[in-house]
Amino acid sequence: MSKNRTKDTTGKTAFFKISRFFVFAVLLLFVSCKKDTVDATTTQTLQSSINDMASGLNTLQQVKFNEALYILKTFGVEAEGETNELKALGILINGKKVPEIFSLADQVAQKNGVEWSSTGPPSLGNMNIFGNDKAKEFDANDIQASSLSVEVNSTGNDAVLGPQSLQVVPRLLDAKGQPIVFEGAALEVVLQVSSGGNRISTAKNLMLDNNFKGFNVRFASLPAQKIVDQSVDITVTVKTTKKTFKMSKIGVPVNPKALLMPAGNPADNPANEVFEDQIATPDASGVIPDTKVPAADPKASVSKFLNNLSAQNLRGAYEVADNPNWGSYETFSNPTSGFGGVKNITVKNMTTNNASANAASVNATYDITDKEGRTTAVQVTFGLKNVNGDWKISSYKIN
Repeated sequence: MSKNRTKDTTGKTAFFKISRFFVFAVLLLFVSCKKDTVDATTTQTLQSSINDMASGLNTLQQVKFNEALYILKTFGVEAEGETNELKALGILINGKKVPEIFSLADQVAQKNGVEWSSTGPPSLGNMNIFGNDKAKEFDANDIQASSLSVEVNSTGNDAVLGPQSLQVVPRLLDAKGQPIVFEGAALEVVLQVSSGGNRISTAKNLMLDNNFKGFNVRFASLPAQKIVDQSVDITVTVKTTKKTFKMSKIGVPVNPKALLMPAGNPADNPANEVFEDQIATPDASGVIPDTKVPAADPKASVSKFLNNLSAQNLRGAYEVADNPNWGSYETFSNPTSGFGGVKNITVKNMTTNNASANAASVNATYDITDKEGRTTAVQVTFGLKNVNGDWKISSYKIN
């Protein structure tokens, strides 16, 4: 009898040991099957691998991970439609681990001017790039707006070159036309700039609250050859949970002096000209007086002028010129209306054109930086005249 009991006990012990080993093996197999990198073979494997990666994070990290994926899907890829965006996102992050995705999202957010970082507190709400299956008790993106307004203003006024950019600020309005006060949202805002019916640029950002700063459209980012009638059309789209609002401003003027000039030889610019007051004329006897021909190349005077400006030697720059339009030295060096606001100049190209004994023109392409740190690329035609054997700048035209 005791022998049978011993056998039963031994059998049960062995069974439990095998069972525990089997369960442990299954758990080990389950854990080992979890992925720690993105698998973008299909949309299903993309979602599955992301879920596996998120399951290994704490609650706060999971929220930030979802925010990072949303940043990359919204701003890191160029695609139209939900399916195409997911495919493009998969290509972007395929094979990457969680830290790499956070790092990439930080770079994309910074590049697009989005106020988000992987190390900051949750700021975009409950984000799910694959869509939410369950209804939420509160949706911060469900803004009860009636319309959208867009305000466009010229900014960065330069004493020499004029306005440098456009500030575009959208606002969601209620039924009375008043701005809606809200916070904690993550509304996708898209800006499109076009001219003559052709799209020039597109930008995206997130509207987190009613103090959204908007977009800054730098004229230096708009190719001059694509601008029709020196104006652009601006369209802003704001997406809430239930509605998409769209507003356009047509025929917004731009500053042609601050636009991005095409690459190439500035000598090909049609704005080159020789001014009549630079051409020698006969005296009363009909004889053209002898002229002392300058030995130096006309562009040497232009180089000296620009170098003095770059060194903020305004007196030295003024002495190279004989331009009545610049007036006195005080007018020339005025920091608001003259060249006193120039901090630095970087010359890219310079070519002498139409040089004769009495007159010449020089084309120069350079970057000009003011004392507030704003840099603009310009093409300028300098007219020069012979003054006692020296080339003096007599005209200045921004092309």
